[in-house]
Amino acid sequence: MPPVSPMLAKLSRELPEGDVRYEPKWDGFRCIVFRDADEVELGSRNERPLTRYFPEVIDAVRAQLPERCVVDGELVIAGADGLDFDVLSQRIHPAASRVAMLAREKPASFVAFDLLASGDTDLRQAPFFQRRLELEDVLEGAKPPIYLTPLTADPAVARDWFERFEGAGLDGVVAKSADVAYLPGQRAMWKVKHERTGDFVVGGFRWYQANRTVVGSLMLGLYDGPHLEHVGVIGAFPAEQRRELVDELEPYLDPIDHPWADWAGAAEAANDGRRLPGAASRWNAGKDLSFVLLRPDLVVEAAYEHLQGRRLRHTARFRRWRPDREPVSCTYEQMDVAVPSLLSEVFGARG
Repeated sequence: MPPVSPMLAKLSRELPEGDVRYEPKWDGFRCIVFRDADEVELGSRNERPLTRYFPEVIDAVRAQLPERCVVDGELVIAGADGLDFDVLSQRIHPAASRVAMLAREKPASFVAFDLLASGDTDLRQAPFFQRRLELEDVLEGAKPPIYLTPLTADPAVARDWFERFEGAGLDGVVAKSADVAYLPGQRAMWKVKHERTGDFVVGGFRWYQANRTVVGSLMLGLYDGPHLEHVGVIGAFPAEQRRELVDELEPYLDPIDHPWADWAGAAEAANDGRRLPGAASRWNAGKDLSFVLLRPDLVVEAAYEHLQGRRLRHTARFRRWRPDREPVSCTYEQMDVAVPSLLSEVFGARG
């Protein structure tokens, strides 16, 4: 019975080898599907239900999955250029009418990668290779939007997936020991993710939670011609560095004619799909996302995983200040972008 906390992965910079199985790492919402006849629930990574947001997936589960089962996987939405996390995020909306419209216009898919229960049998203590064989059996006739994730035991194939599938919006590769049990809430797998570095303009910052004496995050920008676009944030700092940042940022306060201060222009930007600094959080309506503007003269080098569209997909990580760089040189052109790959290549991959 739900909820069940999903088994998690720990970060590895090298691909583990041995008696290991590899899968592509999907960039979507982690989801555990519970089905008991017509009763279906979609559980999230934090054990909260996603059921009301994906009616088309509920229909597909009833049509294709066994009458009684628990399946771990990922909810994704495929766009023209691969997986589209922004469109997927729009599903978390309070209005049922909007959810229904998005389900029709941009339907989601469910990619299955583990089987926790089948019928009356709890499979969590079974080794992964056995769970995978049973998952292949129950999904033998599956059709879109239900997919079985590719799997291989060959590290050379996994390395090829790591390089080739990034352009389809995948995060990297997940590795699992062949004999590992399903361990809810434990980091019992490995994830190998892409990392690049780029130079960004620091256009503002947010205070750390309610503590307005230490910095919470730096707001990053890139120039697109004359326009400074907000592309993401650096949010993780040691406690001591958060305090030091207050003094380091102080000389850049009180900016004149800051490009993000023109909220009339910001409203126009919202209409053409650009991400706005200080926009309301879709995940937490009460969260304070207000920020302090900084004169856009400070450049920072940060590590990032990939650029999705015009912004960073995940939070960037601080590497060093770049006093030798001119802010205007921080453009989209300097960013390393993954080579596009057809999503059909991923779904059709074989190990």
